Amino acid sequence: VLGLLVWSLIAATTYHLHAAYGWVMFVSLFFWILTVLFFVTYLLQLHQKFYMIPWPLVLMIYNAVATVLYITAFVTCAAAVKPTSWRQWDYNRRAAASFFACLTMITYGVSTFFSFRAWKGLGSNAATSQVTDHA
Repeated sequence: VLGLLVWSLIAATTYHLHAAYGWVMFVSLFFWILTVLFFVTYLLQLHQKFYMIPWPLVLMIYNAVATVLYITAFVTCAAAVKPTSWRQWDYNRRAAASFFACLTMITYGVSTFFSFRAWKGLGSNAATSQVTDHA
């Protein structure tokens, strides 16, 4: 949802007049589409059919790359917001897009942390650890 807000707010402005917003638009739209694809993959449990793919590692790398690129998109978006814009609604949407890019960056960073824990096997709960201890 946060990524959707970023690219829709940028798309609602005259972003084509500013080259910096092209990068923000690319990053937000690209990772939004990939996140939706991963969500559908897990929702339909397709990841279990492709068991040879190390899904925790794939998700950790994906989230780490998304975090790094969203850092660049957030900095670019925040630096390109000009408070002296002649269109007030463009300024508001760009500032809001910058805010939501920051939230999206933080969310991908937290997802990277939890993906790392799942990849290393540190994310088990009490029920799974008791089952594996007695087996």
